[in-house]
Amino acid sequence: MPALRRLSLAGLALATAISGVTMTASAKPPEPVPTAQAQARAQAERTIAGMSLAEKVGQLFVLFAYGPDAHQPDARNTTLYGVATQAEVVAKFKPGGWIYFDGRGNVQNPTQVATLSNQLQRAAIGTGLRVPLLIATDQEQGVVTRIGPPATQFGGNMALGAGRSAADARTAAAITGRELKALGIRQDYAPVADVNVNPLNPVIGTRSFSSDPKLAADLTAAQVQGFQRDAGITATAKHFPGHGDTVDDSHNHLPTINHTLEEWNRIDAPPFKAAIKAGIDSIMTAHIVVPALDPSGDPATLSKPILTGVLRKQLGFQGVIVTDGLEMAAVREQYGDAEAAVRAIEAGVDQLLLPPAPQLQYDAVLNAVRSGRISEHRINESLLRILLLKLKNGVLFQPTVDVAKAAQIGPAASLATAQKIVDKSITLVKDNTKTLPLSNTPRKVLVTGWGVSTTQNLANSLTKRGVAVTVAQTGAAPTDAAIAGSVAKAAENDVTVVLTQKAWDTKITDKQGKQRKLVNDLLATGKTVIVVAVRDPYDIAYFDAAPTYVATYGYSAVSMESLTKVLYGEIKPVGKLPVDIPVAGEPQKPLYSFGHGMSW
Repeated sequence: MPALRRLSLAGLALATAISGVTMTASAKPPEPVPTAQAQARAQAERTIAGMSLAEKVGQLFVLFAYGPDAHQPDARNTTLYGVATQAEVVAKFKPGGWIYFDGRGNVQNPTQVATLSNQLQRAAIGTGLRVPLLIATDQEQGVVTRIGPPATQFGGNMALGAGRSAADARTAAAITGRELKALGIRQDYAPVADVNVNPLNPVIGTRSFSSDPKLAADLTAAQVQGFQRDAGITATAKHFPGHGDTVDDSHNHLPTINHTLEEWNRIDAPPFKAAIKAGIDSIMTAHIVVPALDPSGDPATLSKPILTGVLRKQLGFQGVIVTDGLEMAAVREQYGDAEAAVRAIEAGVDQLLLPPAPQLQYDAVLNAVRSGRISEHRINESLLRILLLKLKNGVLFQPTVDVAKAAQIGPAASLATAQKIVDKSITLVKDNTKTLPLSNTPRKVLVTGWGVSTTQNLANSLTKRGVAVTVAQTGAAPTDAAIAGSVAKAAENDVTVVLTQKAWDTKITDKQGKQRKLVNDLLATGKTVIVVAVRDPYDIAYFDAAPTYVATYGYSAVSMESLTKVLYGEIKPVGKLPVDIPVAGEPQKPLYSFGHGMSW
């Protein structure tokens, strides 16, 4: 693939400068780091000077497209971009970044993803600009996971918070980052640095490490090191200035965070400060209003006082600022798509993620520069940061990957490490009847509650241990018939394990509180019932009558295996609550405090 490596002379010189490698036959001692950095900056500026304004604007956008192959036409791409294939989208817009989604057909298996990455990079390098893409995804682990098995799966941030180990958080990020890199993905939109202090937060929850700012900060910093130092990809701390205390989902509405300045500094800021201290390369904005930081009512994504004033000047962050998805309702409400893109750049943003009207927003930014509203110097500042980032994570050196090696992700050693880390997260919140651990005597177990794959994953783990399992999946909003069916099956089994998923959420997930009815009806049978929250641990506030309650913070197969180990006493539950759980309807009254966790 020699054509893939024929970068522009400016780009090659820039790569050489940043790496400290000379191009002469007789090697010279490496120059001091500051000099190398200065050379890299100078070369980057010369590269930028060779770009047209249209090319510069294109580099500010991070796009996606539908389908598993860059050359496969998809009518949805034509609707969104005016061209049918992903390669044509790259050629048309010359974007600086790209993002993958499993739900949009980009992810089928490791070989396919790596092949797609190579196809997209060929398309990018094949343009006159010849600058590789920075390909990204949201591999937070846990509830937001774009690359599924055979890639190594972890329990997610709150599971790491329950385990309390910064070393484990770093290891999880390192393994995740190396596997993404093998697929041609050089940026992970992780870790989530939000401090989830609101149990009714519909969008963050277990994506957060903790409600404790220090624990969240420690684990955020550890993951930055794992992603960047160990794996060599770009980490992205999100969602600045902190999305942890809201009852609104910014995908649907514009939330307001009413923290005082003192509260923001004490609660929300520490993880972002820790990330910056750890050398974070990128920070993602939040579509939230924070009056204490900017009383204008503008979302942080469009706020110069927040992004330039607080993030750049006060906190000293000099890396790349990327918006959260611009297709989200919260950032589209006030100004419309075109104006939102322009205002984001004016606020201090470098990358515009997921524009819902790509041509309109591209033209809006381009025209804003041509009219003098935004200076070309301002665009060049963002381009410089983006170019230096591409150099640091290596995509400019080697934009393509070995597809054969991509097929090897998820090796046995990584899977075993992940299992050990997740094992430490399982939290026994309550066991009044001393039900756990269950005896090894063969018994019949009913697995019911939320999740087709989750109930089956738990059943698989139980079956491997010789347990006779009945599965009755009821969903997040069970029907009365499904509840009655589970109650009837409970009478036929010795033990019932019922899985809940955001049972607290009667606003969106379970509007009629049917998960609560399921649990309470099962408890009324008098049979042995073990209630397990497979997502937010806050569900227990609504099941006060449950004698035995376990929190897993995640619902993938690895979490269900760890749960099974605890149920049968193969391991002791050592996880500790990483959040406070208040009494239902009384947020200031604690039911279980941060750090609570039982064992035997």
